[in-house]
Amino acid sequence: MQTIENQNNTRMIRGQEIANTSRIMKREKGGYIVPSQSGGGAYLVTYENYKPQCECKDFELKGVLGIKCKHIWSVEITLNKKLYPDGTIEVTQTVRKTYAQDWSAYTEAQTNEKSLFLELLNDLCNTIDNPVHDGRGRKPKNMSDMIFCSALKVYTTFSLRRFISDMKTAKEKNYINSLADYSTVALYMENADLTPMLVDLILKSARPLKAVETEFAIDSSGFGTSRFSRWFSFKYGKEVNSRIWVKAHLMCGVKTNVVTGVKITEAYSHDTKEFPELLETTAKTFEIKEVSADKAYSSRDNLELVDSLGGTAFIPFKSNTTGKAKGSLLWKKLYNYYTFNREEFLQHYHKRSNIESTNNMVKVKFGDYVRSKTWTAQVNEVLLKILCHNICVVIQEMYELGIEPNFMLKN
Repeated sequence: MQTIENQNNTRMIRGQEIANTSRIMKREKGGYIVPSQSGGGAYLVTYENYKPQCECKDFELKGVLGIKCKHIWSVEITLNKKLYPDGTIEVTQTVRKTYAQDWSAYTEAQTNEKSLFLELLNDLCNTIDNPVHDGRGRKPKNMSDMIFCSALKVYTTFSLRRFISDMKTAKEKNYINSLADYSTVALYMENADLTPMLVDLILKSARPLKAVETEFAIDSSGFGTSRFSRWFSFKYGKEVNSRIWVKAHLMCGVKTNVVTGVKITEAYSHDTKEFPELLETTAKTFEIKEVSADKAYSSRDNLELVDSLGGTAFIPFKSNTTGKAKGSLLWKKLYNYYTFNREEFLQHYHKRSNIESTNNMVKVKFGDYVRSKTWTAQVNEVLLKILCHNICVVIQEMYELGIEPNFMLKN
């Protein structure tokens, strides 16, 4: 059973996440409005008789034990609120660090994005080795053409039939060798050979930012499909329908949000086991200084892998961790740092919020669901969304940082 101190520490970390990512508003009638992390409304935090109160279920159950919920912690972290024994309250407003947006560069990037997207996508597709036709049967479409058309289709967010005019524009500009019927594009998206090619293009698209990114974050996110699974629940005595999800495990740079590693799995694949592959893939191109992740990735192997690559892992320890892992000095060292330097640890750890931003950027721009019906096509469609995202990130940095992307560079 967790001690009160451990439970408060756990909720303090969650409160820090809310304080860093949400806007906490003070009411004219008193109290503070704290947004729910699940996006389902907000909670009112008040101070009556110098004691914090919250409307959430967690405080209702644990508050009597002296355990503050994450919403109370978020208010006190944001306001630097201190309660003294004599009943007085000292409040010091925390100034949140903000970063100025280079609006002229942003405007230039957005207004020129589509034309530059076609150019950069063409450059990437030119790195693909098309299979040589042996002369027997009908000559297949160039794989580079099919990837270009598939990526353009995802970028436009149009249906296969509606994006044909964009494909004609690409042919007029000689980005593709020949036009294809919309059904042909759909057929190629179901090709399993496309998957490793798309992963390779995603990694290539991140290379121009090699000198910029040294700190990374990792997490997973789901994309909805039109397919459902059905089973009989003996607990509820009825059939249950559940949407089938495609799960994208991503690692991104925290400065530009470029995706540096990707793995697509079924919905219930555990996050921890995907960590090594994503990290090692990123390390082939980028220098690793920091890696931030949530508790789902907390394991001795993951911490030691980051250390072996020259970086430091900022992953919170689970509540039942004792810091007594046998034979691991690194585990004990990081556990003590996490325990006794919590504020400094959180400053590094909360760079993890950038992976949430990356997932949101992909979904807002290219959709949080896939249109494809078969599993292979769904995997390829999610990979195409991430490829399009990376190209858009590179375009933004062309104007902000003045980079000249060269996708032919080796790692």
